[in-house]
Amino acid sequence: MAHEGIFATSDEILTKAGENVDGTGSTEARINALCVQVEATINNISRYDWSTNFALYKTLATGILTEVESNLVAIYLIQFNMSGYTTRIEAEDMINTLRDAALRGMSLLRDQEVVNWMKDQTV
Repeated sequence: MAHEGIFATSDEILTKAGENVDGTGSTEARINALCVQVEATINNISRYDWSTNFALYKTLATGILTEVESNLVAIYLIQFNMSGYTTRIEAEDMINTLRDAALRGMSLLRDQEVVNWMKDQTV
């Protein structure tokens, strides 16, 4: 199955989930399904449909979309099965770090001045 996520690649997501992520839980089908959910969340938070014309925007503007999506999907993959991590605390620390970065990005995406600036950054 091919990767269908728009904002982030599977590699970006799996890198953030770490080498101990459960291989049975991090299938491409599951990653694709989670990407759809996160992309909808991002589009709703920013009140703009980035998914339709994502390729038209410069990486400078879309990097925040990639960061938020890869962080949130990685959190879901870590949560799926924490037994592969050295300790539960390791998994929770990773989740907390990813969550903090995702929340920071989502707070920026709520700001319509930021969204308007991003929309102006076309290729």
